[in-house]
Amino acid sequence: MPSSPRLTRRGLLAAGGATALGAVLAACGSSGDKASGGAQDAAGGGPWTFTDDRPQTVTAKSVPSRVVAFTGAAAALADFGLGKQLVGVFGETKAADGKADPQAGSLDVDKVEIIGNAWGEFSIEKYAALRPELLVTHMYDPGAYWYVPDESKDKILQLAPQALVSTGRVAITQPIEHYAKLAESLGADLKAQQVVDAKARFEKASEELRQAVKAAGGVKVMACSGSADLFYVSNPKISCDLIYFAELGVEFIQPEKTDGGDYYEGLSWENAGKYPADLLLLDQRSTALQPKDLAAKPAWGQLPAVKAGQIAPWDAVPRFSYAGFAPLIERLTAAIQKSRKLS
Repeated sequence: MPSSPRLTRRGLLAAGGATALGAVLAACGSSGDKASGGAQDAAGGGPWTFTDDRPQTVTAKSVPSRVVAFTGAAAALADFGLGKQLVGVFGETKAADGKADPQAGSLDVDKVEIIGNAWGEFSIEKYAALRPELLVTHMYDPGAYWYVPDESKDKILQLAPQALVSTGRVAITQPIEHYAKLAESLGADLKAQQVVDAKARFEKASEELRQAVKAAGGVKVMACSGSADLFYVSNPKISCDLIYFAELGVEFIQPEKTDGGDYYEGLSWENAGKYPADLLLLDQRSTALQPKDLAAKPAWGQLPAVKAGQIAPWDAVPRFSYAGFAPLIERLTAAIQKSRKLS
């Protein structure tokens, strides 16, 4: 449920930050021609254009060589072979122990500048100092810049062109293909063996899920998330991954009444059993309660799927690449193969 981080949004700029920001912006502007020239030399000259999902045609005098992206977007681009062009990220990147957040995928988090490590964190000073030539992020809702704070968005968008990839209300194949095209436009080789192998794995996994669903005989799945006060039932017609799983035949529980931007229906724990399901896909993000925490909720233990042990982890914000998503298809296939109808 992509809208949930809004519950913990924090202000970005401390008092007095405007003066420091002005100095950094001025420095950024004075170095812009030099950075652009370097990109043109590396790319061999010529203009760069890319039509994103707003839709808007993004242009530059040369291929951007300094890209700052939401961590999940950067990870997708990295999966398609983009490397040194990724200079900065924002969004959950490193855990408290210093290890890479799962969302970072194969991205080398020690080689990029982290300008924000949580929802609402985005250092404009660090961003400007990177001399960005392109900002990339997801777009779950039309015109919405994922993880770019609304209160400072206008300042941020002044510093570099932006490319947004739609990651809501379409099957996941679309954002995967669009991130691939963006990566290619920035210099990635989509014919590289690792990219070709990842796509083949994705296609094989998709067919295996299709066959597993047929063999399961109508197992009903519910994507859900738990909090202290509410049990959320996800709308399978909004999330890219669930839309794609449904295309492969997975039967999802459809909530009757949605809120939260149409992403889910929030149920009180007393009503958590409103929709009996055979298999639960449980949001495994750190912001959601996990089975050991949910055990304290009597209503959780009464759910048929919980009693049967038919629960699988769900990456509610998946990585939009063949390499990132193929393992998630395989995991769902394994869960469906082990599940049975409960009613």
